[in-house]
Amino acid sequence: MSALHDALESYLSLRRGLGLESDKPGAYLHRFVEFLDREKAIFITIDLALHWAMSPAKATTVQWARRLGHARRFALWLSATDPRTEVPSLDLLPDRYRRRPPYIYSDEEIERIVREAARLTSRTRSRPRSRMRGATYAMLFGLLAVTGLRMSEALALDRDDVDLSNGVLAIRRTKFGKSRFVPIDDSTRRALQRYVRKRDLCFERPSCPAFLVSNRGRRITRQSALYNFAIICRAVGVRRPGPRHRVGRGPRPHDLRHRFVVKTLVRWYREGRDVDRELPKLATYIGHTHVADTYWYIEAVPELLRLATQRAVRRAKRAS
Repeated sequence: MSALHDALESYLSLRRGLGLESDKPGAYLHRFVEFLDREKAIFITIDLALHWAMSPAKATTVQWARRLGHARRFALWLSATDPRTEVPSLDLLPDRYRRRPPYIYSDEEIERIVREAARLTSRTRSRPRSRMRGATYAMLFGLLAVTGLRMSEALALDRDDVDLSNGVLAIRRTKFGKSRFVPIDDSTRRALQRYVRKRDLCFERPSCPAFLVSNRGRRITRQSALYNFAIICRAVGVRRPGPRHRVGRGPRPHDLRHRFVVKTLVRWYREGRDVDRELPKLATYIGHTHVADTYWYIEAVPELLRLATQRAVRRAKRAS
């Protein structure tokens, strides 16, 4: 059996250990490695991967792209231990849906975003409500960064959903219709308490049940949040300046959720935790219906892929 065959078995074992359904990519990749063996290749090259992906001449471009995608992910994993491995670009055979690579904000960028958000004021500048805009958006973007909530989940929070005595958020309006409880740490709870005090001073008689409110006391909209996020990110240099604050360009609020997941996984790997066992807990915490959705981060973020590979190598050495 070739070294590439052994590497493939390690890769598929890692995927299975993380709770992924590996039958389909496994079947593709076994054929890929058999092709490489016939070509007497001892490492993956872009040319060979493309040749294999496009070898069924009557297949559709979508099928070619799917085959190359399986080969690319295997090559990306293998490149962490074999630097000769060539990884096909995402631009090759693009006729398929691709998840956008996550942008991982640095701690400094998060601090700058929250500070800049706090400076936002209402155009009317009617005191003290003019400052609610800044307080609300600073709270929103900070909350997304430390909890991994979807923005829609944070905007849908009602006052009764936020239990500051026990430090728990009740997420009732989720992407997949499932409710969950999200515990928060003490620093987040204190920040929420400060926000509540400021909000309640401005709105002694609330006109709506929303937890996060505009300077008029209403629930803020997704479009408003995206627009303000674009303004803030351009002000702190995270997005490029332009003639308009277009919400679709550059890092997004959803990348704050990506950052939370990645930072959590990196910390677990560095602490030596059993990530295979912990991953379902993280998936539940952030509201993923399948643990495979959480595993995607390991393949999408180079540092996580390297840490996962190092862990797999250590396991193999202990077993031998």
